[in-house]
Amino acid sequence: MSLPTQRRIIQNAWVVPNLEQACLKWVEEMGVGPFFVSEFDMDVFSFIEYRGEPSELCLKVAVAHAGNLQIELIESKTPKSAYRDVVAEGCGGFHHMCVSTEDFEADRKYFEALGYTAANMGRISDLEFAYYDTRALLGCMFEVVTRTQSFEERYQEIANSSENWDGENPIR
Repeated sequence: MSLPTQRRIIQNAWVVPNLEQACLKWVEEMGVGPFFVSEFDMDVFSFIEYRGEPSELCLKVAVAHAGNLQIELIESKTPKSAYRDVVAEGCGGFHHMCVSTEDFEADRKYFEALGYTAANMGRISDLEFAYYDTRALLGCMFEVVTRTQSFEERYQEIANSSENWDGENPIR
């Protein structure tokens, strides 16, 4: 079977009502960390769409590694987004699995041909991303991101930080 994206899940993500509290719970109860926090507002996106229309997206994100899998925690500040399609405001829950691709356009065509539309799609610098609404199949969204050099370097840096992590400085 020929698929446009390598189907190795590289990330699982949860929407949370309070990012810092969620990070500390993962650290204390699951031993996952350290978490690297970033804030994204409209200044960083060259474009954002929600269900095919121009939109806004503002969120705080924390990422850490649990073995070979990246854990992403998301505090959404945007009422109309892929995050709110799955998890109601003020609640927490599993949101998506993520894969990376070398051919974003081929993946877009592939998912659309299957009937999975992009809930959110956007670009930050050279990185494109889309959250496909695969809830009918998977019960969650399915994110595809471009596999750029900067993405790969940051992913590896975060993965390396978890190896032999001593529990110090859990939120960075």
